[in-house]
Amino acid sequence: MTTPPVRARDLGFLLHDWLSLEGLLAYPHFQDHGRETVDAMLDIAGRVAADTFLPHYKAADQHEPHLVDGQVRILPAIRQALAAYAEIGMFAAPFDAEVGGLQLPHLAYSAAMAQFMAANVATAAYPMLTMGNAELLVRYAGAALVRACALPEIQGRYFGTMCLSEPQAGSSLADIATRAVPDGSDELGPRYRLFGNKMWISGGDQDASENIVHLVLAKVPGPDGKLIPGTQGISLFVVPKVLVDGSAFAGQRNDVVVAGLNHKMGYRGTANCLLNFGEGAHHRPGGEAGAVGYRVGGVGQGLPIMFQMMNSARISVGLGAAMLGYRGYRLAVDYARDRRQGRPLAAQKGATGGPVAIIDHPDVRRLLLAQKAYAEGALALVLYCARLVDEERHGPAEGRTEAGSLLGLLTPVAKTWPAEWGLAANDLAIQVHGGYGYTRDFDVEQLYRDNRLNPIHEGTTGIQGLDLMGRKTLRDDGASLAILRRRVQATVERARRLPALADFAHALEVTWARIGALVGHLKAAGDDAASLAQATSFLSAFGHAVVAWQWLDQAVVAGTLDVAPDAEEAAFRSGKLAACRFFFETEVPRIDVWLGIVGRRSDLTQTIDPAAF
Repeated sequence: MTTPPVRARDLGFLLHDWLSLEGLLAYPHFQDHGRETVDAMLDIAGRVAADTFLPHYKAADQHEPHLVDGQVRILPAIRQALAAYAEIGMFAAPFDAEVGGLQLPHLAYSAAMAQFMAANVATAAYPMLTMGNAELLVRYAGAALVRACALPEIQGRYFGTMCLSEPQAGSSLADIATRAVPDGSDELGPRYRLFGNKMWISGGDQDASENIVHLVLAKVPGPDGKLIPGTQGISLFVVPKVLVDGSAFAGQRNDVVVAGLNHKMGYRGTANCLLNFGEGAHHRPGGEAGAVGYRVGGVGQGLPIMFQMMNSARISVGLGAAMLGYRGYRLAVDYARDRRQGRPLAAQKGATGGPVAIIDHPDVRRLLLAQKAYAEGALALVLYCARLVDEERHGPAEGRTEAGSLLGLLTPVAKTWPAEWGLAANDLAIQVHGGYGYTRDFDVEQLYRDNRLNPIHEGTTGIQGLDLMGRKTLRDDGASLAILRRRVQATVERARRLPALADFAHALEVTWARIGALVGHLKAAGDDAASLAQATSFLSAFGHAVVAWQWLDQAVVAGTLDVAPDAEEAAFRSGKLAACRFFFETEVPRIDVWLGIVGRRSDLTQTIDPAAF
């Protein structure tokens, strides 16, 4: 058995000491579970991740999915790993018992999933998408579709995708052209024939599952036979690769064809496909043209429904990015402890001793501290959001609205901050390894390549910035930001009582006061276009301020635990306090720079002539 990819104490501190998992387990919905149940699941997940996901990490990068007679073939080790994932109940972990789930808190599931993502993020992408697909169906689809498609996904027999982007549209979903023509109905509900192309479909085809359930956005023609422009006409359809029980064409191969594979710089073990719907000459269910699909929700409701899966996927992207940064950081620590090179500055003149471990050099420690602050800060952020999911769905009624409001505000941050700064951690991990870092003999170069995709996955950093500044800030009534600031202030008040943290508490209070004042200024100015031009800088500042708050909150906990530590635990707590100090001394000053850029509302990017480039 290999070593689990995540240190148990790192997860234990976040779950039990900081996020109070026991408080969630007191909710009636989770009454069948206790700390022992969760810890057992985390232990099993760590062992399976280490034994089945981690061993083929490099092999999956070197042996990409490929097409054989129109079927995508993936590395056999991926199939075996996903079977092990299903066997321990991970597909079922967060689902309700009534659909075959284990009914674990989303926080506990996320901590378990973190270990699989740290071990092999490309293989973990298959269940991540499948579980988001099943969650959407359970929430919005009819009972027959849930029974035919979602339940086999929860069992790990079927895998799922989401099919949004098109070659000509990219992230602009208003411009999709896939159309869905009514075709009657059967036991599964309103039936349609779909025609169009979808691009960048992760898991779009593979040979690891019995079936693939595609969730497809398409437009239903209006009475004049034309597609409605914009997003209003977009609907959502379930399009199985092989038509399922309840369909008039059950057992027949659907008209979904892999037109090609995208070859990426990272996540190479995840098959990424261009799919054609309704263009196959050999797969015509019932002898008619078009891919058979079943509508979920009403006509024109596709985008709001799909946003549930998209937002879940955004937080999952953040978790994956955090774990890639985390694993690179742990590898850098191990390397820095083992690699002996150079001598301490004070001993270089006339030194006769041998080289020291590079972790003894201050600049290497700086690199490691930065990685720790980024990677562990990113993991904390995503797990905090996972707890909000549990509070919103299953907590006391009076707190659900607040949790949902705060989760909505933090979602673009939870996707983007780990993606940007987890990548920065991977960059520093390469630096610690020196020349070895950019060779394929070490994992850190692949971790960097994998993580470089995450600032683009599920909406680029720029798109997340527009979401945060536009919908979540300028066009919001301020309630969500007020909730966040109350929670920040509560941390400030606790930190003020600890002498080692008092200065950081003051700095955090000043930072959030400045953010509040800037938001008020931008709203009063009224020119959203000028403000939105600086949305990415606002997202950078806001994200750093959120992570600063969470580092201070963790430091308060680490500084007030009432159990006397042994040497190992004392070192762990010291590391938390050092990372908090590093973040406030080195990272928080960046916030003022970003806020200054936003406040100036420069028109340069709006007015520069494209010819100037």
